[in-house]
Amino acid sequence: MTPYNGINATDLTEAAWQKSQRSNSQGACVEMARLTDGSIAVRNSRFPSGPALVYTQEEIDCLILGAKDGDFDNLLG
Repeated sequence: MTPYNGINATDLTEAAWQKSQRSNSQGACVEMARLTDGSIAVRNSRFPSGPALVYTQEEIDCLILGAKDGDFDNLLG
């Protein structure tokens, strides 16, 4: 099976999902997992069988490094 954007997260049987330490008990958390082909899947933990978005390592690097640099601070609540 080839992962694709919008794939059911339950179809990613090899995924070891990881939550952020900033997750809270009200369900505000996103989970990520490295897939066997090196891509990264992202899902909403409130809907674990819902869709997962799949990104390349380079795309995730840009997201995480941009967040660390403050590029998305305007989106903080």
